[in-house]
Amino acid sequence: MAIKIFNTLTGKKEIFRPIKKGRVGIYICGPTVYDEPHIGHLRSAYIFEVIRRYFIYRGYKVKFVRNITDLDDKIIEKAREEIKLENSDLKEKVKEVAERYIRKYHEAMELFGINPPDVEPKATEHISEMLEIIEGLIKKGFAYEKGGNVYFRVRKFPSYGKLSHQSIEELIAGARVEPSEDKEDPLDFSLWKKAKENEPNWHTPWGEGRPGWHIECSAMSMKYLGKNFDIHGGGKDLIFPHHENEIAQSEAYTNKRFANYWIHNGLLTINGEKMAKSLGNFISVEEILKKYHPEVLKILFLSTHYSHPLDFSYEKMEEAKRARERFYILLDKLKDLNQKSKLKKYSKDVERFRKQFIEAMDDDFNTPRALAVLFDLVNFAHRHSDNEKILREVGDLLLDLGKIFGLFERREKGKEIIDKLIELIIEIRKTLREKKEYALSDKIREDLKNLGIILEDGVNKTTWRYQ
Repeated sequence: MAIKIFNTLTGKKEIFRPIKKGRVGIYICGPTVYDEPHIGHLRSAYIFEVIRRYFIYRGYKVKFVRNITDLDDKIIEKAREEIKLENSDLKEKVKEVAERYIRKYHEAMELFGINPPDVEPKATEHISEMLEIIEGLIKKGFAYEKGGNVYFRVRKFPSYGKLSHQSIEELIAGARVEPSEDKEDPLDFSLWKKAKENEPNWHTPWGEGRPGWHIECSAMSMKYLGKNFDIHGGGKDLIFPHHENEIAQSEAYTNKRFANYWIHNGLLTINGEKMAKSLGNFISVEEILKKYHPEVLKILFLSTHYSHPLDFSYEKMEEAKRARERFYILLDKLKDLNQKSKLKKYSKDVERFRKQFIEAMDDDFNTPRALAVLFDLVNFAHRHSDNEKILREVGDLLLDLGKIFGLFERREKGKEIIDKLIELIIEIRKTLREKKEYALSDKIREDLKNLGIILEDGVNKTTWRYQ
């Protein structure tokens, strides 16, 4: 079977055909680091982490690039706010702000179990690549300098609007287009900005300045993946103008198709509104992970297709928490059957679940359907609780497929120690029962139950699970 992807560029599902057989290059627009990361950032990062892991599961070698925007109007504004309270240099403060929130972003990704990208380029480290593109666009007549600013001539690029599926007339009428005295046309967008007083800047043929937002992603994606690469992704809020502008400036510069497939995730909302720092309605990563295990949030994300919006609520988090518990009730029962080496082959009854999972993920990474398959696998195991061979296979498959979603890889802090302590208590209780000290034995079982740990006495062995 082949992987099918809904391509924003064409507006339809297409069979994924890599540029190089067995390899896939993916570029994702990463964070602009000016504040605490929130769970909306986590959803986007997690979606593309799952896509990355699934390609690897299907045998591809993946080169995954996710940038960091470490210079932007918002970062500069944050730095200005902070130096009101202290006597410091704006340029140094901008760098300090960016580095602080890069650390926080990395910490959030690690806490959530999202692997680092293969390459994580920063905008400020790729100025020369941006300048090369801008100079090339000026020479070809696609860009012009005015008053120390450089703009891209949108009307000179005939297919502008092809990603957002809008005509030039629709774009002119759109509220997002802001006119400027410097521009030849209100539609034109910035490639390079004239520096304001004390702002970070670089010397160019047009004077001191700094890059516009869009040019950085063209420069970094093409440097690490080539002028034409497989997949470009990001949130749906980036389709226009950011990704539309990336296509225009990149293809005007190279005369080649930029990215073959465009994947856009739906946004995380609260009460139907986009979760955003500017709206003050965001939930920080630190806040949510104080209340819930990371896997609870992952299950919530998986329950909605990546391309759809997801409205966050604590009621949904509680549902996801209960769903996670269903998996761990089974995994705790199977822990004594866990094998150190993977099974080479599954029986027909268990293999069908693996095939159903692949069918779901091959269909535009349909995680809700794939997650449902995992729950079906749990129900199947409970129906065959007396068949050790099937239980071994189910446990192995559940852990194997769970890796794609970043599930079942780790438990709460200190879980391994807690497991060993519970096993020790069970041994002590066994000794008490052999000595016919049943009152104390029963008290231990009740005390553990009150802590959420259920003991189940069998004929020859006592097993346990979390409630």
